[in-house]
Amino acid sequence: MENQQEKEMTAEELAAQKEQMLKFYTESLPYLEAQLKYEEVLMKIDETRFKRTSIQMQYAMMMNAQNELEEEEEGSDNDIDNEPSAPEQGKRKLRKG
Repeated sequence: MENQQEKEMTAEELAAQKEQMLKFYTESLPYLEAQLKYEEVLMKIDETRFKRTSIQMQYAMMMNAQNELEEEEEGSDNDIDNEPSAPEQGKRKLRKG
């Protein structure tokens, strides 16, 4: 009979422990929900920062490419002006003698 009472006590203790766990989790829900909301807001902030940074990087790359093109165009214009001109045909120089 003692064994059966111990088992019953164990079953009662188990039921009491389950009740305590349920109470703990139920009381913790408001805190967990607040934490979830906090984490969601942080995630939105991080996503927005990432998008803004990506746009800034794309703009910088676009402007850099445009500046390089302009520099190349300016450089090629200057090269044409600085090239020595070919001698004109039909004009001869006299030799001094």
